[in-house]
Amino acid sequence: MGTNYGDWLREQREAAGLTQQQLAEAAVMTRTHIAHIEAGRRVPSREDARRLDNALGTGNVLSSFLPQEEVAVADYFEAARLLEQQAVMIREFALSFVPGILQTKRYARAVLSTSFPPVSEEERDRLVVTRLERAKVLDDPVTPVVWALLDEAVLRRVVGGRDVMAEQIAHLVRLAERSRVRVHVVPYGVGAYQLLQGLVTLMSFEDQPPLAYSEGVQVGKVHDSPSVVTRLEGAYDLALSDALSLKESVAMMQAIAKEYGRCD
Repeated sequence: MGTNYGDWLREQREAAGLTQQQLAEAAVMTRTHIAHIEAGRRVPSREDARRLDNALGTGNVLSSFLPQEEVAVADYFEAARLLEQQAVMIREFALSFVPGILQTKRYARAVLSTSFPPVSEEERDRLVVTRLERAKVLDDPVTPVVWALLDEAVLRRVVGGRDVMAEQIAHLVRLAERSRVRVHVVPYGVGAYQLLQGLVTLMSFEDQPPLAYSEGVQVGKVHDSPSVVTRLEGAYDLALSDALSLKESVAMMQAIAKEYGRCD
């Protein structure tokens, strides 16, 4: 996304004598999201643009000239995708596949090839591009803080072939070794534990309450109920307490990558 849109938004905000926080409150958004839009790092949703127009009295300019963003995700994930871009901390739990923001291109393509009903090659390419775009949240060396809690099955299930798995696990190891992502593995030996029902993502924000996202087969839901979020956070913490340490998890991943034929 170019910065023209963000620059114009900043100019209108400053002309109105508003700080980012004041505009965020008027538009029912987060200050962080406003900052990302002004810096050209994020594209606002159509509803966000409408609220910004209302708050700034700019008619429908921000809505009409909304930058086009090619996004291909499941309908039920769209809300979570937008929140993911605003979070200052993301805690992932994965039972079957590596979390989307941590996937390599070849691994993502292999995962998306399992879609049902099947999708065209063109559509799969669009889905892969969107998934790799999501991974750009890791370009910032500090924010968001990311933890990945992985069931051992995520590493053992061969997705796309042994070479693809070796490459994917090596990517996780690199992220962990440079302290960009904290990775913990729940080994098979733990047996049953609290999160085995499906994928869970916990998101924390600079200026709004934490949220959670859970996903099953063809369904996903953002949870904003404090009681539900608290329960999911508790389940995550319990599972994390049963997981291997960061050092042990990296050692396991390196050993499994070696089994797949990769030693680096």
